[in-house]
Amino acid sequence: MAARPVVTIFSSENGEKKGTTTLPAVFRAPIRTDVVTFVHDQIRKNHRQPYAVFDLAGHQHSAESWGTGRAVARIPRVSGGGTSRSGQGAFGNMCRKGRMFAPTKVWRKWNRKVNSNQRRFATVSAVAASALPALVEARGHRISNLPQVPLVIDSGIEKIKTTKAALALLAAVGAKADVEKSKDSRKIRPGVGKMRNRRHVIRRGPLVVYNKDEGITRAFRNIPGVDLCSVRALNLLQLAPGGHVGRFIVWSEDAFKSLDNVFGTFRKESTQKHGYKLPRAVLSNADITRIINSDEVQAAVNPAKSPVSIPRQKKNPLKNINVLLKLNPYAAVQKRAAILSDKAHRERLVRANAKRGVKAGAKKPAAAKAKAAPTKGKEAAKPKAK
Repeated sequence: MAARPVVTIFSSENGEKKGTTTLPAVFRAPIRTDVVTFVHDQIRKNHRQPYAVFDLAGHQHSAESWGTGRAVARIPRVSGGGTSRSGQGAFGNMCRKGRMFAPTKVWRKWNRKVNSNQRRFATVSAVAASALPALVEARGHRISNLPQVPLVIDSGIEKIKTTKAALALLAAVGAKADVEKSKDSRKIRPGVGKMRNRRHVIRRGPLVVYNKDEGITRAFRNIPGVDLCSVRALNLLQLAPGGHVGRFIVWSEDAFKSLDNVFGTFRKESTQKHGYKLPRAVLSNADITRIINSDEVQAAVNPAKSPVSIPRQKKNPLKNINVLLKLNPYAAVQKRAAILSDKAHRERLVRANAKRGVKAGAKKPAAAKAKAAPTKGKEAAKPKAK
């Protein structure tokens, strides 16, 4: 919004440029889709009509339990005889023709209270989002032929009295495509709602916001998909249908200029909402990486600290030769001497075995094994005398 300080005003007669006006501060307010979704969900419940089942349903017959001792459940049973109905279970929610579980009551909590500041924050966010073409297109509106978003038409639009003239104006400013989209989308509602006086559904088209009604409501009210609203009574259900921001709005010049009085600015309070100022964004520039890497910030930042040395793992010198040599450099000489000593011992053993006639790696005879092996337990049994 900072790149567009002024907005062009178009003529209500031929759609030509007529002048410019400053952009109201409400279009620079933060867009909080989470607040919009929550508030929309709450206030949408305030149009519900209470419903409940008949309070005597399932209890309109005589039934008493047979008690214990008859090998049947203790559920109340229909009295009488001679028909299949007699003896059947009654009253319980598990029984045929019984009551439902937890019957609905009309004293359910149907309406919801929403804080005034939350409602205003949601409305402001929805109005700000209507000035971003990306969000408007993402919501499904056809705005490719519009000269600009937001679309502002001079106050002559409030004096239009015929639908023919209203359609001609929408075509002149490039909003006819969105109206045609809404008209072509009319279809029969899926579900039981078609039996409850709402048989058809239609997509939302433009929202026309005016300051004074001098015939504009009668001119636009019969166009499919077009809604109308006074600038002093902006409704979140119209600004963000379904809780989705980005409604295509056609502003009259007087309504557009009165937004600063309705919602106030960041410095001036609203004249219609007591003590209300526009909410400020937490960050005026959300590009944190660019801010941190800027010359101004980097000049004030302390130099980076040297990386902290991570202590190495302590190794066992009895298993690791390198650690052992750091502790005892003479260990290499000792190990070398031990290896050579062991080699000399093996050579002497080979020479001694050669003199004895024993080959290297040869197995001892079985007789020698038997003599060498000690006897275990009792002595071997002597042979019996004949």
